[in-house]
Amino acid sequence: MYVCICKGITDRQIKEAVYGGSTSVKALRYHLGVSSQCGRCAELTKEIIEETMSAGIITSANTGLFYSAG
Repeated sequence: MYVCICKGITDRQIKEAVYGGSTSVKALRYHLGVSSQCGRCAELTKEIIEETMSAGIITSANTGLFYSAG
């Protein structure tokens, strides 16, 4: 699904960037350009970051991928 229409950025691209360590809207703005035009996608981007991180796959330390032992 497209999250940022201005830049053509999808939820998949955002998730991949989060897996790569970009765990804030600011970091994603720098790496992908999300929320750099009109800003309407910022809230949805934040929700996708939180959902991806709460799935137990990513830590907020920006140190890469960590898998839960469960």
